[in-house]
Amino acid sequence: MELEKGERLEDLGDNLKIIQNKNLYTFTSDSVVLANFLKIKPKENAVEIGGGSGVISILATAKNKFKKIKIFEIQEKLQKNCEKNIKINNLSEKLELICDDIKNCRKYLEVGSQDVVFSNPPYFPVDDSLESVRKNARQEVFLNLKDLIKVSSEMLKFGGRFYLIYPASRLCELVYECEKNDIKIKKMFFTENCHGVVNLVVIEGRKNGSDGVQILPNVKV
Repeated sequence: MELEKGERLEDLGDNLKIIQNKNLYTFTSDSVVLANFLKIKPKENAVEIGGGSGVISILATAKNKFKKIKIFEIQEKLQKNCEKNIKINNLSEKLELICDDIKNCRKYLEVGSQDVVFSNPPYFPVDDSLESVRKNARQEVFLNLKDLIKVSSEMLKFGGRFYLIYPASRLCELVYECEKNDIKIKKMFFTENCHGVVNLVVIEGRKNGSDGVQILPNVKV
């Protein structure tokens, strides 16, 4: 596949590759951390909210056997990038790109039909000084936490699993929205940098789950 201006081909390991464009939003260690934590069982269906380049779903194929992941991405430039990455990895049977707002998910999915929903969402306040693609990928322009948790809960089956990576500073808000939408956090860990500063929280939640959360060791990134 011919690369366009600004694009580079990178090796992800496990015979997987990814095309990144330096002029668009490129993935960070957040995506790798979430992909490594994500568990999707054989015959299960999953949804990724805000797929970007598709890196998390692509990495998930190396460690999980599943039926299909539907990747929702609203930005046209990132949609094209994601579609390329699905094709170069020959994953069209496992990964399906849906070019639409996740809030329109009922056009594509039945309520309560998904085993797993996961996301590394935009989570910063809006800053109009950033270029549009980066701003939309990093900031709550199209999707805020309230809507993200609500739509995730709607898509999940009873007992379905919800995976999210989010700023640790917003943990109280995250717990509140999960509880309000019948998602119980069952597993949780924090990421910390080389100076021991905690930055992010990673969770696994259960739709209509029971109380009780397992706190896992911190991960250094």
